[in-house]
Amino acid sequence: MEVIISTMTIQLNGNSHLIEAPMTLSELLVCLGFGGKPVVVELNEQAIFPRDYPTVRIEEGARIEIVTLAAGG
Repeated sequence: MEVIISTMTIQLNGNSHLIEAPMTLSELLVCLGFGGKPVVVELNEQAIFPRDYPTVRIEEGARIEIVTLAAGG
């Protein structure tokens, strides 16, 4: 039996990016290597609370900005 993987295109930090569908913000962060790291995520110009990452579904054409947080002086 053939497995069909569905994909969708999003805008990630201003660039077109192809991802598997369906996907949550948490899953996207893990795929990108940001799982468990301190980041700020904006979805379609709205900040998303980290507690909501597992339940927020990404849709075709979503505009996502990910900003990493770094400590320093």
